[in-house]
Amino acid sequence: MMADEEKKDQTTEEEAVTEAVEETPAVEEAPAAEEAPAADEAPAAAAEATPEPVADPDADLPWKERRRRQNSRKPHIAGPALSPEEREAARLRSRAAKADRRRRERAGAKAEKGAPAEGTPVAVKDANAPKVRQGIVVSNKADKTITVRIDTARRHRSYEKIVRRSRTLHAHDERNQAGEGDVVRIIETRPLSKLKRWMLVEVVEKAR
Repeated sequence: MMADEEKKDQTTEEEAVTEAVEETPAVEEAPAAEEAPAADEAPAAAAEATPEPVADPDADLPWKERRRRQNSRKPHIAGPALSPEEREAARLRSRAAKADRRRRERAGAKAEKGAPAEGTPVAVKDANAPKVRQGIVVSNKADKTITVRIDTARRHRSYEKIVRRSRTLHAHDERNQAGEGDVVRIIETRPLSKLKRWMLVEVVEKAR
């Protein structure tokens, strides 16, 4: 009897140990199964919490228009009531302050830039210097008078096309030395007749 009871006790203890061993992994695996979705949910929650950058609608506008819009969005603060004379005086003071600030900025930029490099000196032009033109003689039939064609070529400001123009000037030729087809240089002078306001300086190239 004692032997049977000892066998039953051993069987009961083995079953209890077996059940404990079988239950232990299930208890340990449960938290791992629960933690896995939590790790996946963390980046998703972080992505949802991060706000998306909002594009600035004024980024493509010129800087003046962008500044005007920013100033228009500022809240208006009412100032004291001023008379027209006081407003005009305040406007003049504001303009003087802005001009002084710009003057200081330009002086600072010029100081940072340093002394200008030595190069070709700027040509000194007399404001009242007579005009000088070079052209081709198209007629010398009149006595002591030649008709000179002046050709000009300019690039159009908008269309970037070369625009060629010509005009004729009457010049005084005292010795009748210029012939048709000659390249001559003429200078502006006082009115010599109804049409003549120019005088022959020299014949640059004779016609062939």
